[in-house]
Amino acid sequence: MGELEDAVMTRVWKWNRPVTVREVLEDLQRERTIAYTTVMTVLDNLHQKGWVRREAEGRAYRYEAVSTRAAYAAALMNDAWSHSDNPAAALVAFFGMMSDEQRQALSDAVRIVQGPETPEHGNQNPGSAPGDPGR
Repeated sequence: MGELEDAVMTRVWKWNRPVTVREVLEDLQRERTIAYTTVMTVLDNLHQKGWVRREAEGRAYRYEAVSTRAAYAAALMNDAWSHSDNPAAALVAFFGMMSDEQRQALSDAVRIVQGPETPEHGNQNPGSAPGDPGR
């Protein structure tokens, strides 16, 4: 996604409701000079790429995000990782760039994906004996 597409999608995600070209234009014009037709073209491109859906309202459209910003970020990370010739090294380098807060968020995410731990088994692999750190 290009810089202008990202700026437009940021507004669509932030508002979390169907938006018009005019609404996005007026918000973008607080930061830059931009034409109505440019915003309309960007939203049309985002629609063609599958990032927004649109519904006719009179002679205009209302645009709404198809997925969340988090899903977009996850897709970017997955795409970058899947194109690496050494995925483990890419992850190590990525983790090395993370702040403490990001590492904590990663740790929380891993816990969520793994599911709840049971008190009697903790974090051990199935079949490992108590006191055995797993395999």
